[in-house]
Amino acid sequence: LPLQTPRRTFAVAPSPGPPGVEPRGVALLLPGFTGSKEDFTLMHEPLAARGYRTVAVDGRGQHESDGPEHDESAYAQGELARDVLAQAAALGTLDTPLHLFGHSLGGQIARAAVLLDHSPFRSLTLMASGPAQISDSQQQRVKLLRDALAVMSMAETWEAIRAMGPPEEVGGPARGIGGQELLRRRWLGTKPAQLLATGRQLCTEPDRVDELAAAPLPFHVLSGASDDTWPVPVLDDMAARLNARRTIIPGAEHSPNADQPLLTAQAVADFWDTVDGTDA
Repeated sequence: LPLQTPRRTFAVAPSPGPPGVEPRGVALLLPGFTGSKEDFTLMHEPLAARGYRTVAVDGRGQHESDGPEHDESAYAQGELARDVLAQAAALGTLDTPLHLFGHSLGGQIARAAVLLDHSPFRSLTLMASGPAQISDSQQQRVKLLRDALAVMSMAETWEAIRAMGPPEEVGGPARGIGGQELLRRRWLGTKPAQLLATGRQLCTEPDRVDELAAAPLPFHVLSGASDDTWPVPVLDDMAARLNARRTIIPGAEHSPNADQPLLTAQAVADFWDTVDGTDA
């Protein structure tokens, strides 16, 4: 079922906890640039087995959540952050801890939401999501994509990207769960204005780590063993500044959720287990 909020309706992939497992919490999962709720598919079951109900969401204009086709102002970071707060309110988990989890772009949107209002959340996990703008090489890929979208439709851009090589290496969709048809359908469902606006955010995001460190939440910084979007030492430094738990997933790169979903789910659940509802 979609998640209804006063702001808009969002497509979600909810995972109810398995019978016989004591519920320990709920987690709101935010996907990255060119991503979608399906990116977390392989994490739902292992997290449910640990007692965590997960709700992965398509943000506005992403995949199956509607949004304006060409109005980039609708995708300003503040708008997307308020969407997350509305999603949290709609989940209505007053008696159960609500953990916020963001991948890449989703991590920066999650951070913006916490900076607006941390009170709905019991913790924040940033997965492969850095302190400020993305690396120079990734900025070039985003620029390639912006240039293509300026002159081509989404369908034409998809074909052009595929002709240039693996999509995730030329500014196209991140490697996700499912075959090429699912990736193509997700790409075509995403609004061009969403890609343009959020791509620009990734290239210009300021460092807000000190601001975030002042929020009274436990933090977790998780990444693969290598990452060309935010180098691992940059993520190490951010974790230190946040006094955050730090996890590096072996055999994973920018998408630990896809590369090593079981190890990633275990690390996330281990962190959530340490954050009970009575800690300061």
